[in-house]
Amino acid sequence: MRPSGRKLDEMRAISIETGVTRHAEGSCLIRCGDTQVICTATVEDKPPPFLKGTGLGWVTAEYGMLPRATNTRNRREAAAGKQSGRTQEIQRLIGRALRAGVDRVALGERQIVIDCDVIQADGGTRCASITGGWVALRLAVNRLMKAGLVTSDPITDHVAAVSCGIYAGQAVVDLDYAEDSEAGTDGNFILTGRGRLIEVQMSAEGATFSREEMGKLLDLSEAGVATLVAAQKAALG
Repeated sequence: MRPSGRKLDEMRAISIETGVTRHAEGSCLIRCGDTQVICTATVEDKPPPFLKGTGLGWVTAEYGMLPRATNTRNRREAAAGKQSGRTQEIQRLIGRALRAGVDRVALGERQIVIDCDVIQADGGTRCASITGGWVALRLAVNRLMKAGLVTSDPITDHVAAVSCGIYAGQAVVDLDYAEDSEAGTDGNFILTGRGRLIEVQMSAEGATFSREEMGKLLDLSEAGVATLVAAQKAALG
């Protein structure tokens, strides 16, 4: 039995609210159960220096967690003077994932920065950031297209992510914190809307897993991402 009472293949309640900030070119608030993340997209008219003159655009991401997003207060990383290794790893993951769904030639020499700010955490914050970050990116690109600044749609497919793992000996989808903290195996699965794999992060947390179990987790992730893509489409109307 899962702590939440959900079935093994049951996702948490998902909602995506768009246009939650006034100034960003694209924004949304994504809720996956009790995990809540604000995602915003900022369009910059020039690419990073290493891409100048190449004709290629860039999508990158920054990730942060508010001090009371968790049970106890976390010190702001700005106060510590540097980002933690975990934060750097997560924002690089978000950027890689979103770039996989973008034609950087069609985007042109500009950069889109996706900011993902966790306001409440209950597991799966990086997955929610990727799923919500794609919606913010889509909205920003829509604005570029409406303004005639790009001539063809640079977004090639949806991108979404879900966590899956082995909890109490059973393969489950969309782990909340109670499951994530006790899972024998934990993984993050990032897929396109067509079901193509972008990245899989899997590790055994004190107990190894079999190839058969890996297959079960992949099956769960495909169904989970399909649910998330449907939520993205519904949010975008």
